[in-house]
Amino acid sequence: MDGMKLIANSKEELRKQIQTVKTFSDDIHMEFGLEKCAKITFKRGKLITSQNLVTDINTEIQELEQGKTYKYLGIEESEGIHHQKMKERLKQEYRRRLRMILKSEPNTRNKITAIGALVVPILRNSFGIINWRLEEIKQIDRKTRKMLTMYKMHCPKADIDRLYVKRKDGGRGLIQVEAAYKAEIINVAEYLNTNYKDQFVNTVKNHESTQPNMNSIIKSAAKITEELSQLSGKSDAKQDGIQHTKERLGEVLKKKGKNKIIYGQYIKKMDRQLISEEDTFLWLSKGDLKAETKSEIVAAQDQVLNTKY
Repeated sequence: MDGMKLIANSKEELRKQIQTVKTFSDDIHMEFGLEKCAKITFKRGKLITSQNLVTDINTEIQELEQGKTYKYLGIEESEGIHHQKMKERLKQEYRRRLRMILKSEPNTRNKITAIGALVVPILRNSFGIINWRLEEIKQIDRKTRKMLTMYKMHCPKADIDRLYVKRKDGGRGLIQVEAAYKAEIINVAEYLNTNYKDQFVNTVKNHESTQPNMNSIIKSAAKITEELSQLSGKSDAKQDGIQHTKERLGEVLKKKGKNKIIYGQYIKKMDRQLISEEDTFLWLSKGDLKAETKSEIVAAQDQVLNTKY
């Protein structure tokens, strides 16, 4: 994180905060970019116009112009967040990066890895800040699968859930945006619930209690956790961090695919014949097959091609 937001009750307090940050910055030889800073003023919760702030280090911080926004950790803000506008911008950037990677030269495995490292974080960083609806998240996953099909990385008849299962378990290793959303929401809610001694966290929690269910992180996390417990067959309510949540989400996808009448037959036969999953799915972890070849093999294993061979 290379951005910082200072909040103060008065201009004098803000000047002191700026001086403190400047002192620390000088100590670690980090340049303090005041020329990129802006100030915004609220009175009784309403945005008002005020003069530029002259700091104790003889630098003037500009007042943010009416109608303008500032970017903090990738989210444009003013007196609030323009959620719908930010959603469109994030989705546009997500599609742009996804298309760029799918058009590139790397093999299938590296493309999947690049999507997880460079594309999904575009949306993940906004989870818990932007008011995403679950249906909007699912729509992004559908759009992703459509683009994978266009670039011959996924057979449209193949099992959808198998795309998101780990490669060592027979999947393609793609990060599901829906799973990433659920994991982040649970993680943020856990942070809010465990840091009860922090006065700022308590302020956020008090605000959360006044929000409708669809906009409340804590209420959304409770609902997701309950659904996850039902699907995984585990009733333990306690979570052990975001990694534990990701593992449970992965287990749910794997179990869901295995229980399917047609798609799950290949996995069931492997279990009955005591075949090694690790050796059987080793080819998925290697990058020596074309994307089209991999997608056809997976489709054949899912028994969705017009042949029994």
